[in-house]
Formats: sequence, C-alpha cells, structure tokens
Amino acid sequence: MAVNRLIKEKSPYLLQHAHDPVDWWPWCPQAFETALREDRPVLLSIGYSTCHWCHVMGREAFSDPAVAEVLNRAFVPIKVDREERPDVDAVYMRACHALTGSGGWPLTVLAGPDQKPFWAGTYLPARSGWGQVGLLEVLERVEALWREDRQSLLDAGQAVTDRVAAEIALSPADPDMGLPRAAAGQLLRRFDPAAGGFGGAPKFPMPQNILFLLAYARLEGDERALEMADRTLEGMIRGGIHDQIGGGFCRYATDREWRVPHFEKLLGDNALLACACLAGWEETGRRIYEDAARRTLDYLLEELRLPGGAFATGQDADAGGEEGRFYRLTPGELARVLGEREAGDFCRWYGITWDSGVPALLDNPDWETPDGELEARREKVRLWRRGRMALHRDDKVLTSWNGLAIAALARAGRALGERRYWRAAESARLFLKTRLTTPEGRLMLRWREREAAQLGQLEDYAFYLWGLLELYEVNFSASVLREACTVADWLLADFEDGERGGFYHTAHSGERLIARPKEAPDGALPSGNAAAGLALGRLGRLTGRQKYREAARRQLRWLAGQLQTYPAGGCFSMLALLEELSPGQELLAAAPEVPRELEGLPEQVQTVVKTPANARALARLAPFTAAAPIPAEGAAYYLCRDGACRAPVRSLSELPLRRTRRLSAPAGGR
Repeated sequence: MAVNRLIKEKSPYLLQHAHDPVDWWPWCPQAFETALREDRPVLLSIGYSTCHWCHVMGREAFSDPAVAEVLNRAFVPIKVDREERPDVDAVYMRACHALTGSGGWPLTVLAGPDQKPFWAGTYLPARSGWGQVGLLEVLERVEALWREDRQSLLDAGQAVTDRVAAEIALSPADPDMGLPRAAAGQLLRRFDPAAGGFGGAPKFPMPQNILFLLAYARLEGDERALEMADRTLEGMIRGGIHDQIGGGFCRYATDREWRVPHFEKLLGDNALLACACLAGWEETGRRIYEDAARRTLDYLLEELRLPGGAFATGQDADAGGEEGRFYRLTPGELARVLGEREAGDFCRWYGITWDSGVPALLDNPDWETPDGELEARREKVRLWRRGRMALHRDDKVLTSWNGLAIAALARAGRALGERRYWRAAESARLFLKTRLTTPEGRLMLRWREREAAQLGQLEDYAFYLWGLLELYEVNFSASVLREACTVADWLLADFEDGERGGFYHTAHSGERLIARPKEAPDGALPSGNAAAGLALGRLGRLTGRQKYREAARRQLRWLAGQLQTYPAGGCFSMLALLEELSPGQELLAAAPEVPRELEGLPEQVQTVVKTPANARALARLAPFTAAAPIPAEGAAYYLCRDGACRAPVRSLSELPLRRTRRLSAPAGGR
C-alpha cells in the first residue's frame, strides 16, 4: 500500500492519513517553501484522531482518487493534529469564525503560500449534493481563481489575516464582585431549567461554568446559582453523555436532554468534569456526585493511564466503522450476557430498548436508589463490552491535559481521603518532569513513542501549574512546590505581554504564525489565561512571594478588562476572581511530620506544611515560613494572609476554619 510523508510522524491522527492517496505534508517550513516555489495555494486540514467527523471526511473525501488528484496537482495539502499544534488550530479557527461565523473539526482552510487564509469551512463531503458544497467543487473553483483572478484570493487572505491578528485594545479593570454577579445573571438567562445546561442542542458540559456557580453560590448564598449547577450536574450524570457502564463522560450531547452523546471521550473533559462532580459533592453532600467523580477518575485510571503513569489523550467515537457502536447495547446482547430475567431488569433500569441502545437514567424515577445487584450486573456488562470490540485510543501524552488530570486526581485524594488518587497524580507528575521537561525547566507539549516534541504553550504551563498546586496541598512536598515556582517563572518570562497584559498562546521564542493569539474567553476547556490567573493567585498565597502576588493581580486586572461585556464567557476567570476577591483561608502547619488531622480540609483552606525535613527548602520557596518554629511534638497552626500570620494554636479545632457542604441542594433534585 502506498504511503505519504505522514508515515514518518508520531501523531496518531497524522498516521491515520499516512495511506491516503493525498500527498500530505505535515506542518513544516518545507511545505510552505514548496507552495511558494511551485506557485500553489495550500489546503490545511486540521483535526484529531478521536474525531468522528474527521474520520467521515477522511473516508469520503481524502480517500477519493479524484479529490487526491486535484489536491496533488494544484495544491500543497497539509495535515495538522490540533492537539499537537493548538497554536495553529487557534489561529485558523479564528479565521474560520471570521469567514463563516462558526467553526469545528475537521477544520478545512485554503491559504496562500504566505499562510494567509482566504477560505475556511469544516466538514465537507467529496462532492456537492443535498444542498452542501463538496470539497472537489471548492478545489476546482479555487484552482481556476488561482490562475485567473489570484489577486482577489490574496486580497481576501490579507483581509482575514488583519481581522485574525487584530487585538482589541481593552483597558485592564479593577476586579470587583460586579463581574461575577453579571456572569451568574448571564448564565441564568441561558439556563435550561428542564434539563440543565446552557442553551439548546448541541449541549456541551462546560465544567468551568459549574465550578464557578458552585463557588459563587457558596460565597454569595445564591440559591439560583446552586440550582443551575445542581440541575446541570444531575442532568449530565443521568444522561447518555455519562457512560453509565464504564464511567466517564462523552464529548457533548447532540440533543437538549443529554440523552444522545457524541461518543468520543477526552482526557481534558473528564478531568474537569471530575473536578466539577467533586465540587458538587463537597458543596451539597449529594452522594451521586461523589459516585460520579469516583467512576470518572476510575475510568481515567482504567482506560487512559499509560505505562509510566501519564495519561493518553482520549478514546474514539467510532468502533467497527460506526459512531457509538461500542456504547450501544441491545436487549438481545444483554440477555446473552446476563440472562433473560436480569437483562430485563437491567434494560428497564437504564431505558435500553431495541430502538434506544444508549444507557441512561433520565426516565428512571428511582435512579438514586439502585438495588444491591446493579453494580455486579454493570461490571459484568462492562467487561463484556470491553472484550467484544476495541476502541482506538490516542496514546500521545499532552502536558496540558495531564496537568488537568493531576489537578483532578489530587483534588480527589484530598476530598475523598484516598491515597490511590493522589499517588496516581504523583506518578503523572513524575512522568511530565522526567520526559516532558527540559533540563532548564521548560515544558514540552507532547510525548509519544519515547519522543518529546513541540515547545510547550500557554495551556501546558497554566494547566500543569494548577495541577502541581493541587498536588502540593495533598502531599505537601517541597519538591512539588519548587517545581511549581519554576513553571511559574518560565510562564512569566516566556508568555506574558509586559506592555498590554495577559499571556500569549505561544512563547516569545516560538514559531511565528500569521497571528499570535492571546485569548481570555473559555472554550470547551478553560482558557490558558484564566488558568494562569487562578494558579498564580494560589501560588502567591501559598508562598507569600510578592512576585507571584503582583503577577496574579496584573493578570486578573487584564482578565477583568477583557471580559467586561460578557463575563459568562470566561467562567474560569470568574472563579479566579472569586478566589482573589473572597479568598479562602491560608494555613501554615509547623510540626515534626505532616499532621494527619490535615486530611480532609476543604479546598478553600490553602495549606503549607513545615517540617524539619523541608524547613530549609521552604524558607527559600515561602520565606514567611522561616519565622515559624517547629515544636518538639504536636503541631503549631497559624492562620495567615499575604504572608502575615496570627499567633499559633496547637489544634485545628481552635481555628475558625470554614468547612465544606455549606449548601443544600434544591429539595427533591429535579
């Protein structure tokens, strides 16, 4: 079978297209030099290996000999894995939105040899029909225009580039509670009171919205915010978007009620949704949220954890050539696995019929009180389902998404008191430190098959920094805190815009594209700028160092300025603002060893532990700790603020610590 240049790449997505008849290039300078030398426009196709519609376009268009013939003759075709090159994806997704008002994957872009885009779209069939333009028609039209009216394409490319590269000059603003209140109000106007979530179909989980609403409800006593978070979490957990059999959540729901998922499962989504479920449990005490968090994290450990402790990127939507085939069940299959009687009970519980094979609990009024046999039946079905067919797993390691997984696992270890979770977080951190960190402390973006590649980008630093800080507050390791300071130092040195504020998507020394994004709003995941603001604020409070405190304040002022018009579009930024405006309590514990009574402290209590083993290192990392003597036995506890501490006490019970589960979920749930 013939192969193209992609056969030499590591990306699972690029390798999926290594046998296409299209003469693909990876993104590289040589591809654009070829386009310039041979006087051809460029086709960029951007996707990822677990994307259903990327597979469809690959089968329909890029495997078509007629499409390949035009591409190979008249274009320089370039394949890009959006997860390996999020900077390229961000720039050309902006272009797609500028040209069409929407975006998605696969992302299809036509550009000149100068990388300036003049046409963009998403999924295209090979040929036009049923009211949809085909790729072949677009290519033939552009080929003709390139010969006959090239200037019109170049002018369009310049106009789009100008729009993509333009940075709206918004002044920084002093944060106040008006912005989170406005965000909560905007979410309320979009809230779906029947099914939860925000807006109609398709419906995305947006866990950062839930995290913000829960924190806002706690601080403001806002029952409407609590209800929005509670209904949304419950709707997702009951819906088909939640894998009722194997745990974890699919990418999004195609319907309003969370019933029918788009079946791919991604590491970043599940890490954040585990955080949201943990926060829901801590704030309301509803056991369903604790169970969902455990099952989601267990899914990560069972299905995505790789040898060495890091986590794979995700699992495919397709199996057996069909989207969702892995997840759909029939009464006949279940009868063969469980037996007729037990299968009948199982199908009734999960709403499985011959017409609807996606397990869900939306029509089950007793869903919170399963019988004692359900878990055994579910495990039997899970093992059978896993053995009947394989799901493609994208096994590359992304620093950014592993940072989110570390944060989720560490939070679970702290909230649930289970060492297996934070031990898994420690293993993932060690993997990133040894394989994706340069000797001087810079981060790399991707690891696969013993190779690290691509300089780290903003999300790598911001998400990993957050993960390190969550991990520190469960293992209190000075080496983890030291690594967090190193990551923060590189973040500030390599990404901060010292003139206008905010952090660029790419480092100052990174590859120059047609634009250099600096984004405040969240996407499906929190923006790197939002995560940087939250993490720098926490690092400043933990260490008491003005360098980080001032950097956090600069960043939060920039975020507040950027999000003045629509703060609900940046809920992770709103979460960071809440932590700054109504910060939790800072605790210094000095003791011969880590006191056991620190286990189970709420997230809002940020804790530093000083022992004889770490005292010298901690004095450099958090200088305010140097003045706290370590008692010969027992512990001394200090409540602190900005590095200034009260007189110590000898028991946590003597401190006015704010505990979790301060709120009550709306009576009766949904």
